[in-house]
Amino acid sequence: MTTVTKLDVLREIALDQHGYATTVQALEEGVTHADLSKMVTRGRLSRVGHGVYRVPLIPVTEFDQYRLALLWTGIDGAVLSHETALQAWEISDINPARIHLTVPRGHRLRRAGGDGYAVHYENLASRQVTWCQEMPVTDVQTTIAQCIGSGVSTYLLKQAIDRAGRGRQLGPEQQIELVRRLEERDGHR
Repeated sequence: MTTVTKLDVLREIALDQHGYATTVQALEEGVTHADLSKMVTRGRLSRVGHGVYRVPLIPVTEFDQYRLALLWTGIDGAVLSHETALQAWEISDINPARIHLTVPRGHRLRRAGGDGYAVHYENLASRQVTWCQEMPVTDVQTTIAQCIGSGVSTYLLKQAIDRAGRGRQLGPEQQIELVRRLEERDGHR
């Protein structure tokens, strides 16, 4: 008979989340606050943010910072968006200085540790959200529209619209609409 430890339980959760587990997830699986504290003290777990822990046995990937940002919010509906999503779609040469997240309106974040994050509040329809690297991210059209609204450089947005069109991530009508919105923003209409 195999004994499943509380660390094994956390490892199972963390395997699907780039090595992270939250306090809420741990509690749902029967791991108590005291258990988490003991594991941190013993070096079996690292506390990396408000209510977020890293299981060190899981290899680090290039996407860990994005998963950590999503879990940091503590909101199930949080998605990668704006400049971060534009980078994730690899349709622009953008290199965002912060990780951009969108959470539903009505949720306010009051926790420390989000200095490297830009949090936006918007109610997204389910069709506007898709998945990339096992994380929720705004779809290409929504991403570009958000970037137009937030003032991303015109040349980066033209590049994104062009590349997304060539890659069939945007249809012709969508491209025309996004170009119109970009020109309107830039005062060309």
